[in-house]
Amino acid sequence: MEQRKHWWNGKWGRLARRDVFLRVDADRWHVEQRAGGAEGVSRFYEYDSAEEAEETVRALLDGTDTWRELSPRPPGV
Repeated sequence: MEQRKHWWNGKWGRLARRDVFLRVDADRWHVEQRAGGAEGVSRFYEYDSAEEAEETVRALLDGTDTWRELSPRPPGV
């Protein structure tokens, strides 16, 4: 599975931090919504197309948080 994009709401701390990840595996697109940092709780969504996955990402990033796009890690790191 390859991570394509990662967004972070810019807040520190287990209770405030939120992340959204966009990943692809062959022809399946995956969106992960995580609350609480690395050890937090995640919700997963799976799609047949990039367009469907990106629509979910846009909906998840909507709101008052100041989302920042982070660069994905290079493979093997």
